[in-house]
Amino acid sequence: MILAFVLGALTACTQSPTGRSQVLLFSENDMQQLGEQSFTQLKEQERISTDRGLNRYVQCVTSQLTATLPGANQWEVVLFDSEQINAFALPGGNIGVYTGLLKVANSQDQLAAVIGHEIAHVLARHSNERVSRTQLASIGLTAADAALGQSGVRESAMAALGLGVQVGYLLPYGREQEAEADKLGLQLMAQAGFDPEQAIALWRNMAAAESGNQPPELLSTHPAHGTRIQGLSGLLPEARTLYMQARAQGKQPACDR
Repeated sequence: MILAFVLGALTACTQSPTGRSQVLLFSENDMQQLGEQSFTQLKEQERISTDRGLNRYVQCVTSQLTATLPGANQWEVVLFDSEQINAFALPGGNIGVYTGLLKVANSQDQLAAVIGHEIAHVLARHSNERVSRTQLASIGLTAADAALGQSGVRESAMAALGLGVQVGYLLPYGREQEAEADKLGLQLMAQAGFDPEQAIALWRNMAAAESGNQPPELLSTHPAHGTRIQGLSGLLPEARTLYMQARAQGKQPACDR
């Protein structure tokens, strides 16, 4: 059984949208079910904002971004009433934004930078990759239950999405996945007509908001703010071209808070 599981993993190799090698053990349907279950649990346990103005604003920014994607109407966004400076997207088209983020993302373009980044994680199948790595890391314990339908594997997979750890807290992606989401998210926001320059302004705001509380880069799976800003700066020429093309096509988002 273990040999069969390993062979299955080897045949599950694929490439991300940027050409990076990935091992994906689970189907899109499996991941969508996990994402929907995770989102349902979060909605039951987190406070949902009833502020109509803020909800319209977040929905407006999100709909402009998803309009450029296949299945544009299949994405759901929920605004959670929390001081967390955070947002996430899950397989199945589920997006969560925390009201605390709106104190740092000071414009529609900066909010688009965050949501675009999170959507990019879904488009690049990073959740599948993360869950697959979790299963491979514990292969000796889970090989006998390798089908995701088995309860032990399902619980482990849902934990990899953040459930069972802390409500509202999703496990971080690795640096390579973050860099990939930065690139794809920047392209997505630019194609939707949002100013990609504001992605850099956003991360400067993030750095100021954390006031030195971020751990050293070597001790974190996420890149330091300076590293992230440098990487985004190198991607700006291409993103500016996409942005100018989008504006020429009449894509001019006007989402008011």
